[in-house]
Parts: sequence; structure tokens; C-alpha cells
Amino acid sequence: MTKKYILLLLFISISFACFSQNQGDTVIKSGVGLGSVIAVVISWDRNKSILWAILHGIFSWLYVIYYALTRD
Repeated sequence: MTKKYILLLLFISISFACFSQNQGDTVIKSGVGLGSVIAVVISWDRNKSILWAILHGIFSWLYVIYYALTRD
């Protein structure tokens, strides 16, 4: 159980570090982020559904954290 909490804290700290930098509109210019790619791959592996993969790609890191906490 403590491993899950440490992993959650690691993801949260990385997210805060990424979002705290003022980079203007670089997200729009750079395209799809790493979190979206990981979320889509995990979702496709688990569900085999394009609709769920798109939805999880939109939520990106939130779904990755959810998957890390709920997988067996």
C-alpha cells in the first residue's frame, strides 16, 4: 500500500513541476503529451476500445495515476 502512495506522490510532484512553469502556449504547439500517449496505450491494452482510449487520452495523467493505483 505504501508503494502506491509513494507512486501517487511522485506523479503529483512531477505534475506540479510541469504545470508551474510559465511556457505560454507550448502545449498547443507541441501536440500530444507523454501522459496522453501512456494513457491511450494503457487504455487500449485494458479495454480494446477506441472510444475509451480517446477519453482516457483526454484525461491523460489522471488516468495513468488511477491505473497505477487500481491495477492488480
